Amino acid sequence: MTGLLVLSLAALAAVGFGLYRRHVDGRFVAHADAAPTAWDHVAAASTGAVPGDRATLVQFSSAFCAPCRTARVVLADVADQEDGVHHVEIDAEKHLDLVRALDVRRTPTTLVLDAAGHEVLRAAGAPQKQQVLAALAHAEGGSR
Repeated sequence: MTGLLVLSLAALAAVGFGLYRRHVDGRFVAHADAAPTAWDHVAAASTGAVPGDRATLVQFSSAFCAPCRTARVVLADVADQEDGVHHVEIDAEKHLDLVRALDVRRTPTTLVLDAAGHEVLRAAGAPQKQQVLAALAHAEGGSR
């Protein structure tokens, strides 16, 4: 009888955690940016990266992260379709100082930087295309 109770509680906890993750993964939330700008950190870590005229989507990934591949496709697609938006992917494992400086806690994490290079929003988990487009609109002050 005790085993059945423990099994039921474990199943309930697993379902609850799964529902929580479904709710929060990929959602963009406002994030306070500290000086120097987030772009200054990113540019120092990724040679040849160019900021977007409107916004920059900075994705932190790791080699064995399946959701990172999904995020890469979505973010690259949005950057290709939206004028003035660039996508930059950073390998979190190779740039631990940058991960610490920007307080990235899991992969994938996506930062939305405004035209000035300041972090406006961030999402942990793979965002959907509609979420990215809404985040870009928010980053521009809803002027789209």
